[in-house]
Amino acid sequence: MTSRKASYNNLPVPADGERIELRDGKFIVPDRPIIPFVEGDGTGRDIWKASRRIFDAAVQKAYQGKRQVVWYEIFAGEKAFQKFNEWLPNDSVEAVREFRIAIKGPLTTPIGGGIRSLNVSLRQILNLYACVRPVRYFPGVPSPVKHPEKMNIIIFRENTEDVYAGIEWREGTPEAKQLIEFLEKKLGKKIRADSGIGIKPISRTGTQNLVRRAIRHALENNLHRVTLVHKGNIMKFTEGAFRDWGYELSTTEFRNETVTERESWILDNKDRKPDLTIEQNAGQVEPGLEHAPEAFRNGIYAEVKGVLDRIYSTHGKGQWKKKVLVDDRIADSIFQQVVTRADEYQVLATPNLNGDYLSDACAAQVGGLGMAPGANIGDEYAFFEATHGTAPKYADKDVINPSSVVLSGSMMFHFMGWKEVSAIIEDSIARTIQQKKVTYDLERMMPGATKLKTSEYASAIIENM
Repeated sequence: MTSRKASYNNLPVPADGERIELRDGKFIVPDRPIIPFVEGDGTGRDIWKASRRIFDAAVQKAYQGKRQVVWYEIFAGEKAFQKFNEWLPNDSVEAVREFRIAIKGPLTTPIGGGIRSLNVSLRQILNLYACVRPVRYFPGVPSPVKHPEKMNIIIFRENTEDVYAGIEWREGTPEAKQLIEFLEKKLGKKIRADSGIGIKPISRTGTQNLVRRAIRHALENNLHRVTLVHKGNIMKFTEGAFRDWGYELSTTEFRNETVTERESWILDNKDRKPDLTIEQNAGQVEPGLEHAPEAFRNGIYAEVKGVLDRIYSTHGKGQWKKKVLVDDRIADSIFQQVVTRADEYQVLATPNLNGDYLSDACAAQVGGLGMAPGANIGDEYAFFEATHGTAPKYADKDVINPSSVVLSGSMMFHFMGWKEVSAIIEDSIARTIQQKKVTYDLERMMPGATKLKTSEYASAIIENM
């Protein structure tokens, strides 16, 4: 299948590969897909060399030459700036548009204006609305918690909105003054005159795109719980709306496959006591209801009756226990719970900022960002990436742990439907760590470990295939 263009960034498109196609919302992956890659800045160069060797070895092991990735370099970050005087060349973006699925190492943040963040720019340009971060423990990795093995969570973080939308103005600028004046005069909101101002947009569209993908992941992987994480008790019309829109989606598009937490209480009450009245059921859902205002009581009665009328025939008599449970947790509460009882959670769906904090907090329990993969996924494109920074002082020293990119590649292969490759990569990483053959970041915390260079670690993983 011919490429739409002969070259990007002056590099010819590989003649021996094929495009990944999108048909009816599904990615159709040929046996020799062209996968664009950005090697990354700083330590990215060492990491990519090691990762690519592992990827190619795993594909060969899985398919014995019947399938092969045709890698195609594209440019972003420092290397792009040095070559083209642009941090993010349009040709690189267009190559991802054509070939659909790509992978990259860590990128530096440009200094001196222009693009605020290359990662954020790519997400917004390609509408990669879901940042997907699986966090699992590999036995033997040093951890600051007693039971890191309880951590096996995948975080779906909205990727294009919230405070990351970049809608803000510096204190003292005409724009900040104008907005403060508008808020005071038109809306009656008093704001200190020496404030910087930022806008936090959270939309129904962005929220439901994300939650839809999170629920689908749960269904496709036989998981039984999706948790909406928010600070809606304070930010009622942004994060509170995120929660409400998430529930709305789950009870409309996925009505037969899901049950909300409150619905499960109502159904369980009825299952246990079939002759329970609406009022008695409501009293168990909302303790102390008899002391509440009449309008509130009537609202709860109507909620209970509505649930039983709508779904008891399909979800009652224990059927709800086989559905995906959709619940919600306040953001500060979930930070405690991922430390104290992480095994109770499976899929977390979060607004942008909460997900940023939470994914790093989870990663810290299983070896840090060096062990944390990530992906930015939309309906038409997917970009898999390292979750850590560029660490320029270690660049070209062959010492950095490449596991974040390697595991991101494993995610990529699973996403492509090449699940055998993903399994080989993760099994061989686990085996290598259990042998205590690791890079310096883990070796210094593992008594009796053998410290390997980046390239040597890659070789050990390949040997363990």
